[in-house]
Amino acid sequence: MTYRNTTAAAVLIFGLAASSAAARPAPNTGTPVAVQQLLDCRAIGDSAQRLACYDRQAGVIGQAIATRELVVIDKARANVAKRSLFGFSVPNFGGLFGSASDDIKQIESTVAGVGQNGDGGWVVKLADGSVWSQVDDAMLGLPPRRGDKVIIKRGLMGSFYLELGKQPGFKAKRIG
Repeated sequence: MTYRNTTAAAVLIFGLAASSAAARPAPNTGTPVAVQQLLDCRAIGDSAQRLACYDRQAGVIGQAIATRELVVIDKARANVAKRSLFGFSVPNFGGLFGSASDDIKQIESTVAGVGQNGDGGWVVKLADGSVWSQVDDAMLGLPPRRGDKVIIKRGLMGSFYLELGKQPGFKAKRIG
């Protein structure tokens, strides 16, 4: 097979893969159908028909919740989930935990444990169970100690900055 034939075959395969990917519908991340049908009941003018619609759709939603086809989560619970995932690279999940404007910018905790990584940097376990490892060579005046206050801030391009008490901090990544 010549170079030209191999290239043409690769372009054809890539083109078929791209067109089949483009043909797939995008996942629906909007309002669930059962909830939208409940909301649509508001448009019914006749009060008896509107009440019947609400009753019918409330039953559909109740059944969907009972069978776990529909999961309802309030903002407080979503924030707890976001906080527990802070520092990890996770997909957006179609806005499951709120919009990007709701992103957590920093967390505050205390040191629960301290160690060192293979590069001689600090490994800090927080009271919430998360574990952070130093990724730069910044020096601390005092070593981290159990009970020290910690603030971890979101930095640029997916980086994080761990501040320890009142002393300068260091760049860190979440490892656990």
